[in-house]
Amino acid sequence: MPDVRIIQQAVRYLASRCDGAVSEDGHGFNKMDADFGRSLAERERWTKAQAKAALKMLKKYQGQLQAGGFDIERLFDGSEITYPHLQQEKVMNTVKKVDDRTMEIRYKFDPEILQLIKTLPGRRFHPDKKYWTATITKDSIQKLKDVEFTIDKELEEFLHEEEREIEVPGLKKQLFTFQKVGVAFIEKRKGRALIADEMGLGKTIQAAAWLQLHPEKRPAIILCPASLKLNWAKELRDTLSTNDKVEILSGTKPYPITGSIIIINYDILNSWIETLQAINPQVLIMDEAHYIKNSSAIRTKAAKKLAKGIPHVIALTGTPIVNRPIEGFNIFQILDRNLFPNFWTYVHQYCGARHNGFGWDFSGATNKEELNQILTSTIMIRRRKADVLKDLPEKLFSFVPMELANETEYRIAEKEFIEYLRGVKGKEAAEKAKKAEHLVKIEALKQLAVKGKMKQAINWIKDFIEDSSKLVVFAVHKEVIDQLMKEFKEIAVKIDGSIPTPERHKAVEAFQNDPNVKLFIGNIQAAGVGLTLTAASAVAFLELPWTPGELQQAEDRCHRIGQKNAVNIYYLLAENSVEYRLAKLLDRKKEVLSAVIDGKPVEEKSLITELIESYLEGKEAEKNE
Repeated sequence: MPDVRIIQQAVRYLASRCDGAVSEDGHGFNKMDADFGRSLAERERWTKAQAKAALKMLKKYQGQLQAGGFDIERLFDGSEITYPHLQQEKVMNTVKKVDDRTMEIRYKFDPEILQLIKTLPGRRFHPDKKYWTATITKDSIQKLKDVEFTIDKELEEFLHEEEREIEVPGLKKQLFTFQKVGVAFIEKRKGRALIADEMGLGKTIQAAAWLQLHPEKRPAIILCPASLKLNWAKELRDTLSTNDKVEILSGTKPYPITGSIIIINYDILNSWIETLQAINPQVLIMDEAHYIKNSSAIRTKAAKKLAKGIPHVIALTGTPIVNRPIEGFNIFQILDRNLFPNFWTYVHQYCGARHNGFGWDFSGATNKEELNQILTSTIMIRRRKADVLKDLPEKLFSFVPMELANETEYRIAEKEFIEYLRGVKGKEAAEKAKKAEHLVKIEALKQLAVKGKMKQAINWIKDFIEDSSKLVVFAVHKEVIDQLMKEFKEIAVKIDGSIPTPERHKAVEAFQNDPNVKLFIGNIQAAGVGLTLTAASAVAFLELPWTPGELQQAEDRCHRIGQKNAVNIYYLLAENSVEYRLAKLLDRKKEVLSAVIDGKPVEEKSLITELIESYLEGKEAEKNE
């Protein structure tokens, strides 16, 4: 039974002894046989047809082969040729783990398998070692397994791995189960991950929890929109027990950095790059990471430059980048350059790249399911509210601190108000709390606070609705509502005292059914009762009412029968202002209100009285802020 390997040796022997059609020992060769023999001798692998043709040719030269020591009887015994190397090649179709991100692929050459390998993310051929590598993804492993590759044990375990959760010792807040899974995902990815949860599911606390888990990884930088800087500082104070010094950077003229966790906004990052690089940061958290979607923007270039060399990068965005794939490319590049190494391949595969006659358009979305599979099996974890509803309470409350742009003006007015109260004495002030003079002065403070935070609040709203989410915003004063409508007139409807009853129904219908209407702006008294606004699952209060009952009624416009999502309630409050004091009192009164069986409202007088008394407590009250 001739072995194909013996046939190959025989052909190579003859090829080595012929020059043209004459052998070294004078024996002749047919010119065609000589050319055919030399051609086969140069090939590493033969087909079965080539092996049979070679054996047929060799029969002409049995004398030369016998002189060369070949077993003629075995070579030409007439039985079928055996191909033991083909059995070996079957087990050569293997995949094994190289490191946490890379797998090695070895296979018997096959054009169809080659085309399959070329579809895998991060694939790269190593000509010196004659094998491929690719990024480890569940989808890639499954594709290779489907064509009968042998998968090593570690990759098999990864393929069937279930989501795990993690406990974070010392964290001041309780994490929901899905948030623990998110922290575990960041940990598994060694601090290089994209948390793409839907808005309102706590991406901030998941990233903060990973900082708690690794207090040794400092300095850490939080990169976020300007409207979220104070919110990050508050979240870190309320969440971490690591004794980090949190420092908020401002302005475009750098100064010495002293914090271990540094918060900076995208708009000023370019001015701070060298200063930040000099402190050797170990962690970069990019909040609202879709801010770097434009590759030519200064802030994108600055963010990419800063991220280079930082060992741990966590990106946070609720924007559905799978629907707008071009917005995610820079994020993916920062987190794992091997995932999509070629921009043009990426935009043609996933962005429907087309030339419109003037330039390239990358705004499309193609092969979305494939892109999602690649991302979720590598760098990204994404949960929607609908996925985790069982873990969530009916309402999720957040205080969002806002900076006062008119800080000096406000503090002077507040100081004058306190001096006024002390002048008429606390008890007397409390007894006369409903008198117009007291209310006028308090209202003046409230309006100064709104004025001071307005620009930042508008930016916060813009950031919120950028990912196509709808939002309900409540205010008290007509001037505030009008300012919001002027800013968002193309995508907003409003209901206040100036809107006739028939028009109110049209406004609600538009908000509920028109995808282009993203914002409902309402007066708390006029729009806070009776309306159904379940197209949104988020409510923001720009101003606060005087009674907890009004507050709760307004909150419930989104939390109605038919609402399938938990509702996020945001209080956009000027930091260390009358709004903070009022919110604390309303929060306490709401608890009382919920506990009253007969539903009697809390009297307005008690709330105003307590607000005045909180100012009269002076320094003690300031300590408790």
